[in-house]
Amino acid sequence: MKKYVYKIVPVLLLLSLAGCYSCQTWNNMWGKGPVEPYAAHKFFWDKDCKPMVAAAPAPRPAPRPMPAPKAAPTGCGPYTVTRTYPCGDCGVVRIDKVMPREVSMNAPFTYEIVVTNLTNMMVADVIVTEILDGNLKYSSSSPSAKVVGNELVWVIGELEAGEAKKIQITGAAAAAECIKTCATITYVVPACANVQVVQPALRLVKTAPSEVLLCDPIPVKITVTNTGTGIAQDVKISDILPDGLMTSDGKRSVMLDAGTLSTGQSKSFTMDLKASKTGSYVNKATAMASGGLKAEASTTTVVRQPVLAITKTGPEKLYLGRPAEYKITITNKGNAAATDTVLEDTLPAGVTAVKASDGGKTSGSNVIWDIGTLAAGATRTVSVSCTPTVMGTASNTVRATAVCAEGVSASVRTEVLGIGAVLIEVIDLSDPIEVGNMVTYEVVVTNQGSIPDTNIKIVCTLEENEQYVSSSGATRGTLQDNTVTFAPLPTLAAKAKATWQVNVKAVKAGDVRFTAVMDTDQLTRPVQETEATHIY
Repeated sequence: MKKYVYKIVPVLLLLSLAGCYSCQTWNNMWGKGPVEPYAAHKFFWDKDCKPMVAAAPAPRPAPRPMPAPKAAPTGCGPYTVTRTYPCGDCGVVRIDKVMPREVSMNAPFTYEIVVTNLTNMMVADVIVTEILDGNLKYSSSSPSAKVVGNELVWVIGELEAGEAKKIQITGAAAAAECIKTCATITYVVPACANVQVVQPALRLVKTAPSEVLLCDPIPVKITVTNTGTGIAQDVKISDILPDGLMTSDGKRSVMLDAGTLSTGQSKSFTMDLKASKTGSYVNKATAMASGGLKAEASTTTVVRQPVLAITKTGPEKLYLGRPAEYKITITNKGNAAATDTVLEDTLPAGVTAVKASDGGKTSGSNVIWDIGTLAAGATRTVSVSCTPTVMGTASNTVRATAVCAEGVSASVRTEVLGIGAVLIEVIDLSDPIEVGNMVTYEVVVTNQGSIPDTNIKIVCTLEENEQYVSSSGATRGTLQDNTVTFAPLPTLAAKAKATWQVNVKAVKAGDVRFTAVMDTDQLTRPVQETEATHIY
C-alpha cells in the first residue's frame, strides 16, 4: 500500500504542475473547450485563463491610540469608544473617546476626545460637538468650547494629513446614576489642486573701467541673472551707446540674446568699445524678458588723453663759425599723464660742436631726450647748441611723441651769414728817412672773414714833406695832387691778402703821416690807417 502511494503522488504532482503551466490544457482536460488566448509565460491565471494582476496594497490607516486596558463591564455600558467616519473601511476621520470607568458623585473628573485625520490630505471645516448628559455638571474644557444649551462645540477647522487633536472635558456627576455623553463630528474633504506660482526676476550687472586713455579699448562685461523663481523667457539685452562711443566694428547700439534663464542662471557677454573723443561717458544697458520683466545697469567711464604742445627758440641770424643755442619747451596740456615722452631734434647739415642739456644723446644727426612721464599740466625745457659751418638757411626741427598723444613738432630757421672782415695795415719799410732818400709804404689788406670781400678800394694821401715817385701792387694806382688812388680790387677771398706799395722821396724834414683809406662793398663806412715817418 505504501508502495502504491509513493508511486501515485509524483504523478499527481506532475499533472498539477502541467495544469498550472497550461491553463488551456487543464480546461481541455475537463471538457471546458477552448478559451481566450493567454500569455504563455504566465504561471497564474484566473478561472478564464487570464493573467492575474496583483492588487495594489491598501493604504495604511493612521495608527489608532492604544486602547485603555479592558475592565469588567459596568452596568452603564462601555466607557471607551472609537468611531470612524464615514465608515470603518473608508475612514476619513476617527473619534476616540475615553472616560473614567467610574467616578464619585460630585467629584470632578476629566475625560478625553481625540480627533484624528486618517487620510493623506487635509480635511477642512472640522467641528466636534459633545452632547452632555443631564447628570454631568460641566465645569471646563481644553481647548475652550462654545456652550450651546446642553452641547459643547469646538470649531477645529483644518486637520492636516495624519494630524490629531485632543479635547479634554472636566465635570462632575450630579447624581448616582449613569452618565451618557455623545460626540458627533462634521467635516469637509476638499478637492484641492495645487498650482505653483513663480515669479522670475532679472538682475543686470555691467562693469567697465572708470578711466581709460583715448587710444585704449574700453572692455565691457554685461551679466544678466534670473534671481527669481521660475523660468525667464526670451531674455534680451539692449545697449544704446552714447555719442562718441562705438563698438570695435563701428556700431552705435548692441542687442544681445540671452534666451531662456532658469532660476539662478546667469549669462555673461563681453565687448570692446572705442571712444572717438575725450569726455565722461554714461552707458546704460537694459535687460527685458517676457511678462514685462526689466532690469537696468549703467557704467561711467572717463576717457582722457595727454595733449602735447612744443615750442623751439633760436637765433634768426648767425655768422658762420659762431655757436647757436636752441631751447625746446614741451608742455602736456591734456588731462592725462603723457608716458614714454620722447623729444627728437633733427640738426641741420654741416654743424659741429653739438652739446645737449638734460642728458640728451646724439644719434647721427639727431639729439634725443627721453623725458619719461610728463604729468598733466607739466612743462619741461631742454637745450642744444651747435656751430654751423655752412652758410645758408639752417632748419632745426624737433618732434615730441608720447603714448596715446598726437605727435607735435616745432622748427626754427637760422640764416647763417658769412662776413668779409677785412683788415688794413700800413707800414713804412724804413724809418727814419734822410731828406733826399726814398721810402716805401706798404698797404696790406687781409680778409679775416668767412666770405669773399668785394670791390676793395685803396686811397693813399701824402703830406708835403714827401714826393710821390711810383706805386704798384694788386691793382694800378694813379696820382692826383698828393693822393694816390688804386683801381678797385674786384674780390678778396676769405683769409686771403692783397698788397699795395707807394714809393715816395723825402723832400722836407718833419714828423710825417702817411694815410691809407680802405672801402669795400661789405663795409658801411671806410676804414683809415695812418703810418708815421720821421724825416730828418
